[in-house]
Amino acid sequence: MKIDFSINEEELKDLKEKTKEVVELLKEGVKKTCVDADIFVGGSFAKGTLGKSEEYDPENRKFSGSQPREGGHDIDIFVRFDWKYENLEDYLDKIIKVAGKNGWKVDMIHGSRDYFRLYKDKKIVFEIIPVLRIRKPREARNVTDLSYFHVNYVKRNLRKKMKEEVLMAKKFCKANGIYGAESYINGFSGYGLECLIINYGKFEKMLRELVKVKERIILDPAKLHGKKEDVLFELNEGKLHSPIILIDPTWKERNVLAALNMEAFRKFQEQAKEYLKNPSARHFEIKEFDASKLEKKAKQKKAEFVHLVLETDKQEGDIAGTKMKKFVRFLERELERYFEVLDGEFVYDLGQRADAYFILKSKREIVRIGPSLKMKEDVSRFRKKNKKTFVKNGLLHARIKVDFIGKEFLRKFDKWKMKEMGITEMRII
Repeated sequence: MKIDFSINEEELKDLKEKTKEVVELLKEGVKKTCVDADIFVGGSFAKGTLGKSEEYDPENRKFSGSQPREGGHDIDIFVRFDWKYENLEDYLDKIIKVAGKNGWKVDMIHGSRDYFRLYKDKKIVFEIIPVLRIRKPREARNVTDLSYFHVNYVKRNLRKKMKEEVLMAKKFCKANGIYGAESYINGFSGYGLECLIINYGKFEKMLRELVKVKERIILDPAKLHGKKEDVLFELNEGKLHSPIILIDPTWKERNVLAALNMEAFRKFQEQAKEYLKNPSARHFEIKEFDASKLEKKAKQKKAEFVHLVLETDKQEGDIAGTKMKKFVRFLERELERYFEVLDGEFVYDLGQRADAYFILKSKREIVRIGPSLKMKEDVSRFRKKNKKTFVKNGLLHARIKVDFIGKEFLRKFDKWKMKEMGITEMRII
């Protein structure tokens, strides 16, 4: 099936005007600071794979919503510095300050290399990213330095009809919460989906091929390696953990989908199977999370439903989201000591707050492994602490009754550990 997700003329015109304004602003800043740098527009906008915003109102030339990237657009603009420069973010800071803000609000965003976000009403957000002007991908000091090569590769290899397929792929992944390489998502990056469509040609063919994958698939669209098996020996081990190993057509040592984890990939496969059985527009619709469904499931299984609200003081976006998701994963492991975790969900939508949901069933009794019988003092302490003990394989064990519910366990949770993990508050709803 075909659905048109392409950007409309009015919206495109508005984006072009604002992009031109920001580019001129940056050029003026470069000129005034006498820095050896040039400007280029990158990302989906430059590659022609930016889809329409469902929230765009051509009458008011605005986007509804209160936060960036919710119905609005992110436009990536790169300031490409000469190789001689270090601490690029400091030079970019000067460029933006010298140029004058002209009504634009400026936020510094911390990352592997800090960058800046420019916006007026948070409906169109410009991400100003400092990169190095390099001749070859191997000269990159940061993954963002490869952006120039990525834009050129996609523009050269993505045919006009393929752009529609890319838009479908992006919309499909966004609708299912698996779009983005951020650590709290671990999904498909935009560039990754562009490379996949270039490789497969069509959205539906991509789905059909990827649902067949059991554990892992190696894709080398530009055939940079002699044999696909060579990839396993030539790439750094840390880049080989993803279920799809997609060799970057611009640099043979990089896996474009290194951030994709098995959880996101299995979700992709499940949704892809559903779509292939019954293609419809609903597979591209972003669905609001419905906690009542989990609550209903808990009642059906005669289990406990737990809803947590987490807060952090970390920078919103990847840093805050990752901190809170990591904490939720830690909580889950702690809960598994006493409960069966039948289901769970982590919901984060920017900001500094997230929701976590669990369905828990008590194990009623657990067995704790104690010391070796040879360790007399430890055995004595263990027996004093635990009433029901028994010996197995030369080790003392204890049967411990689980006489508390999940909410009680969480209320007593170590506040110091929360603080250590970057969580400022945890509320049980």
